Amino acid sequence: MSEIEKKRMRVVAEIKADAQGTVEGYGSVFNNIDSYDDVVAPGAFTRTLAMANEQRRLPAMLWQHDPEEPIGIWTEMREDARGLFVRGKLADTQRGRDALELMKLGALTGLSIGYNTVRSEFNDATGVRTLLDLELWEVSPVTFPANTAARITDAKNISTERDFEKFLRANGFSRSDAEQITSKGFKGSQGEPVPDSDVKQGEPVNDELLSELRSALERLA
Repeated sequence: MSEIEKKRMRVVAEIKADAQGTVEGYGSVFNNIDSYDDVVAPGAFTRTLAMANEQRRLPAMLWQHDPEEPIGIWTEMREDARGLFVRGKLADTQRGRDALELMKLGALTGLSIGYNTVRSEFNDATGVRTLLDLELWEVSPVTFPANTAARITDAKNISTERDFEKFLRANGFSRSDAEQITSKGFKGSQGEPVPDSDVKQGEPVNDELLSELRSALERLA
């Protein structure tokens, strides 16, 4: 079996957990180009979920992708219009209780999938890989939406608009949000005046995006 790939996703306020340890959220969102220039196509999980349901054994719920630390079980997985919806139950173990408390505090807000790519397509023009069929092994609650070391290294070498946009996407912004922020703010952040003709017209960057941007930039310090 080839090495399992891991795809981490920023799913702020999407993981919900109640006092009984029931947790739900989205392990993957369709048609969203992530920080790795991958996009998961609708139907990518159809085959693997059919096999899992036939075997009556859904993919694992692990702590931060650690196969030696299961923290509960997933009781429902299905594709809907948005992506891969998951619902499960945290175990009444020390790690399961820790995970529940961290979710309630808002410190654990991400979901990440571990998978093998069965079939994909690569667009040479855009550099985007579309994942068409995935073998899903596990869905893990995680602390960070992307590899922290890689994110910081990339951010400290920002010199172009493309670098800045990639930095934003690595920090969990959607492609459209990253493009919007870059078009309105990159040149100004480099100390250059921004001509009116260079600013795309449309909705202003909202307060939530600005707050998230400030948090991302603080991690450069």
